[in-house]
Amino acid sequence: MDALLSLMDGFGSALSPMNMLWVLVGCLLGTAVGVLPGLGSSMAVALLLPMTFALDPTGAFIMFAGVYFGGLFGDSTMAILMNTPGQGSAIASTFEGHKMAKSGRAPQALATAAIGAFTGGMISSILVVFLAPALASLSAVFGPAEYFALALFAFVATSSVVSDSVLKGLASLVLGLAIAVVGIDSVTGTERFTSGVPELFDGISLVTVTVAVLALGEVFRVASRLRRDPEAMVMVSSGRPFLSGREFREAIPAWLRGAGIGLPFGVVPVGGSEVPTFMAYGLERRLDKRSGRNKFGKGAIRGLAAPEAAGNATTGTAMASLLALGLPVSATAAIMLAAFQQYGLQPGPLLFDRAPDLVWGLLASFFIAMVVLLILNLPFAPLWAKLLLIPKPYLYAGITVFCALGIYATSNNIFDLGMLLGIGIVGFMMRRFDIPLAPLMIGMVLGPLAESSLRDALLSSNGDYSILVSSWITAILYVVLAGVVFLSLYGKLAQRRKERGTAMTDVDS
Repeated sequence: MDALLSLMDGFGSALSPMNMLWVLVGCLLGTAVGVLPGLGSSMAVALLLPMTFALDPTGAFIMFAGVYFGGLFGDSTMAILMNTPGQGSAIASTFEGHKMAKSGRAPQALATAAIGAFTGGMISSILVVFLAPALASLSAVFGPAEYFALALFAFVATSSVVSDSVLKGLASLVLGLAIAVVGIDSVTGTERFTSGVPELFDGISLVTVTVAVLALGEVFRVASRLRRDPEAMVMVSSGRPFLSGREFREAIPAWLRGAGIGLPFGVVPVGGSEVPTFMAYGLERRLDKRSGRNKFGKGAIRGLAAPEAAGNATTGTAMASLLALGLPVSATAAIMLAAFQQYGLQPGPLLFDRAPDLVWGLLASFFIAMVVLLILNLPFAPLWAKLLLIPKPYLYAGITVFCALGIYATSNNIFDLGMLLGIGIVGFMMRRFDIPLAPLMIGMVLGPLAESSLRDALLSSNGDYSILVSSWITAILYVVLAGVVFLSLYGKLAQRRKERGTAMTDVDS
């Protein structure tokens, strides 16, 4: 009851005309930056940080919250329409969302993403208000062994289900891991796979790989088919700007499952919102295969709904972790921590007592930002979809220019443009030979986490490998992983038997 009364006081502060203006400005800026390839909410907050010192702390952080949520909303727009995610949290949305757009369902895909983002954000915001202490305590349960088990679970589970060929899935995963280990070893300080090139000492940026593989690789694929298949350049968009009753009913369970997966990851620092989006996508794909519908790969609405809800569910709980523990679990939260310190505030348990007006006004602004973003994004889905009416040679040329500008803006280095081109060609070849992209991205995102967690666990146990299976969390993860692998192999064997039986029947007839 105390939390509810404090939240009502927070709404009284957040609903003042000036603070409402900052919510709107933050949502607009976050959405605008989110649609640019290679940029995201963290960069928007970083750029705005020096400009907000003239504001009072409550207004500044309310605007930051709007940017945070708006960036995740905006990421999905270009991810769906152009296969060009603004940042890593939208990678999983490209797999089915872009296929929906290519099949003429762009408005429906954008509506699915907007409602999914709203659902995940609202559920996490409600949970933050009433269960923040319980959620924050979850981060203390996870140690290096648990992080490694979680990363291994994501590696094997996703690689075994995203492709009809397990070998191709594992090959993509290994490629992602190989890219992730390039650079200076954080423990020993030695160079790894840099060939003595100074520009590779800091490693290969996830932003560069994401834009190259997903966006530039798609540009190359479309360009390669232009003369042979002109129809490949035509993408139509149906006029229905809303979800049908059947589509809505199909998406509801995925939205809820995705939100449930994303909630803990806003508290546990395991790579931000990228990890739960991949896990939500993998879960929906496994459920689709088990049901025998096999809609994935053709524009499955559940494959878009779940990652969008999962990614946005992390935002509210990430702010709970920042406010209650002073623990930033994402790049945006880390920048906001710096902003708190600039105002002479230290996030943590005492913040609720020392600055209750700011904290509860900020929490109330989460709910307002969700409503504002839904109002901004849902009606404009058909308008965004009209981007597909631009002649495709001009459209994809524009995407290429924005990819290059985005990468150069983030690194200010010509070498990264060459890296963008080279990895883009790799992405094109992966499409050419039907090698899945998701395991590569998972290897890039979770590879460093898995390596550092394994090292930390072994160092803390003096090289005793039994520490990797010493807790109930790791035991559960490994048992579930074994079950996933068994079910995946059993399903593939059953499918092959069915295909062989069908072929023999056709021969006999």
